[in-house]
Amino acid sequence: SYSIPDHLDIVQGQSVKVPFGPRTLQGIVFAVVDAPQVEETRDIADTLSGGALLESHQLSLARWISEYYLSSLFESAALMLPPGGRFRPRTFYSLSPDVDDVAEAANSPHQQRFLEYIQRHEVVDAGRLDRALGPNSRSMAARLVERGLLESKVRSSSRQMTHKLVEHIALNPEMLEEIGVWMKNAPRRSARQATLVDALLEADAPLPATETRKEFGAHNVARLRERQWLTITQQRTDRDPLAGQMFAPESAVGLTSQQQSVTDAVCAGLDHPDEAPRTFLVQGVTGSGKTEIYLAAVERCLELGRRAIVMVPEIALTQQTIERFASRFPNRVAVLHSGLSAGERFDQWWKTREGDYDIVVGSRSAIFAPMPNLGLVVVDEEHEWTYKQQDSNPRYHARDVANKLAELTGAKVLLGSASPDVSSYHRSLAKQYGLLILPDRLSVSKNGKPTPAPLADVDIVDMRQELKEGNRDMFSRQLDAEMEACLDAGNQMILFLNRRGTASQLQCRSCGHQMRCAKCDIALTYHRRAGRLICHYCGTRHRIPERCPQCLGYRLSYYGIGTQSVAEALEQRFPDTTVLRWDRDATRNIADYRELIEKFRTGEGQALVGTQMIAKGLHFPSVTLVGVVLADVGLSIPDYRAGERAFQLLCQVAGRAGRGERPGRVVIQTYQPDNYAIQASAAQNYQSFYNKEMAYRRERGNPPFNKLIRLLHTHINQATCEHEARAVARTMADERDARGIGSIEILGPVPAYPARLRGRYRWHIVLRGPEPRALLDHVALPRDWHVDIDPVSLT
Repeated sequence: SYSIPDHLDIVQGQSVKVPFGPRTLQGIVFAVVDAPQVEETRDIADTLSGGALLESHQLSLARWISEYYLSSLFESAALMLPPGGRFRPRTFYSLSPDVDDVAEAANSPHQQRFLEYIQRHEVVDAGRLDRALGPNSRSMAARLVERGLLESKVRSSSRQMTHKLVEHIALNPEMLEEIGVWMKNAPRRSARQATLVDALLEADAPLPATETRKEFGAHNVARLRERQWLTITQQRTDRDPLAGQMFAPESAVGLTSQQQSVTDAVCAGLDHPDEAPRTFLVQGVTGSGKTEIYLAAVERCLELGRRAIVMVPEIALTQQTIERFASRFPNRVAVLHSGLSAGERFDQWWKTREGDYDIVVGSRSAIFAPMPNLGLVVVDEEHEWTYKQQDSNPRYHARDVANKLAELTGAKVLLGSASPDVSSYHRSLAKQYGLLILPDRLSVSKNGKPTPAPLADVDIVDMRQELKEGNRDMFSRQLDAEMEACLDAGNQMILFLNRRGTASQLQCRSCGHQMRCAKCDIALTYHRRAGRLICHYCGTRHRIPERCPQCLGYRLSYYGIGTQSVAEALEQRFPDTTVLRWDRDATRNIADYRELIEKFRTGEGQALVGTQMIAKGLHFPSVTLVGVVLADVGLSIPDYRAGERAFQLLCQVAGRAGRGERPGRVVIQTYQPDNYAIQASAAQNYQSFYNKEMAYRRERGNPPFNKLIRLLHTHINQATCEHEARAVARTMADERDARGIGSIEILGPVPAYPARLRGRYRWHIVLRGPEPRALLDHVALPRDWHVDIDPVSLT
């Protein structure tokens, strides 16, 4: 609790500066009350916002996130602050003036190097120390401050995000009479000045100063200003991420009877927001027209005077979704995701809060958009793991946050997927969600009406048999023949491999030594175009050795394949074909995504090679062939969801074929043709997969039959990491036995996968049971442990 000084007006939801020990930190006002919760309070130092930034329902949502995901209230509320709304204090270190000799003051060579670095740079902030001297530099700096060898000062970040103001030029209304007289007798040498005056007289609003100076000359603008004929004003200009993009207007299309039935159910829910179910799950095969359901539901939501959020799992998918919604609802769509510039995010956030937009389209973070009068949240491809925040606190799942937000605001949630998360489907069968099914794929006939169309034919190729019969190429004979037929017919194709690079590893054939990352327990991937071995976890790059560092032999060989090698092989096999590649190495920003999609859509590229990005929600009617180069990637990962992810990925990528008038074909290459996930994806039979997967989950007690909590500990020393993990596991076991909570299992501790990342060893413990929080809430974990409630991955 803090007291409010007389000179400040404080309201709930406001951002403020507060003293916290010796530091000044940012806080969010959750409540203004008459009496404090503690006897002694300190004054709020200052305000950071002119009024409330968060509404009452957002504060309630922040409380729920904090309690459920075990994060601080501020971390939870900060998710909803505007871009640039975080007050970030920075700590700066400098050498104490009492230190004359660094070598004499230091207790170790490491301390001496540390002090010498600060001495050279005079003043160094903590972030720079981390980058230059390693992740433990802050603790070293704190010890040296205690000894009086360093001085520390905390300053706030100087950068403040604001609206963009642009100079505009207009005629001075008080000088119009004088200007009129001059215009009648304007000298010939002042012709451009007269033209400028004419342009300003004809303009309905002030003209941008930069463009005006370019067109009429800076000298002429300056001369008119000297006469006081012009006024210069600063006007707010929006940094619109959709500026310059043209979206052809699109009217609502006719729906099939199945689509109409699903739409009617959702719209009935919107008409009666207080009635169950709160959440609908649309399970429709790929190409069944789920997007039309979303559009119709959003349209009904807007008719009711409410607003909508539409989420997609990848930033790369926002462009196609934006095109559909901006065409149907022109000038009513905002975009929010991390791929925008800071200024674009800032402007979109504030215009959304001010009610200028009715629809927000974005990735995971869009769920926190300040949308007034929210009526609907659409979660497309709801099964995707990217909806889960895994790298930092709070480790929330956007789908679960959407459900809670809808509960707080009276909105409805519409989940959609061809291969739903089995937990979501389980909830729908238990009547917690409303289950709506679209069983038929659709195509648009020549008269413009959607009609049922067959799913693509899928063949499984056993690559073990290909090897036995002498084919050592990455393409099976069947896939090779299908590719040739596809290109000869003038169609397009997609090749899918969920692995980047040229080769997955470099290994010595003499001693078996594998080139691995020095910071991560993972093999380095060879990238031919970069000419480097690259770690896909920490990004470290290494030169390619001429000799084995273990045995000094020369028998180094590349093993495995990646998207780069697939694209290169395709170009060699079909030299007249333009091959496009879509992975993180080839497309790094929104502009790259747009360019690549446009090239493939217009037929500039005939073949598209990519990772999981190409499997999600893309619609290319000219694609008649999809080849899965290796379906086994990811199946052997030690994670209970590995089979589910493989099935979902294969179903999604198979759904890219045959979405137009021409039938589609899919070839799945695998060394595990009998795997249940591969078999079910080839049959495109979700129910078959669900039944088998749920049998495995029930047998092992995994979600949805139990809940999981993952506890992860990392340390630079392997022995210390293991010791700490075992100590916490023993404490957990003792507490469980003392409380008699036999229904909770403590799995581990064991090394995580990978066992080392970015120089830190990783051990984890998994709690499994009906309510594992009953145990966790009674154990005080050390601060350096990461807690993941309802993890979507155990790696």
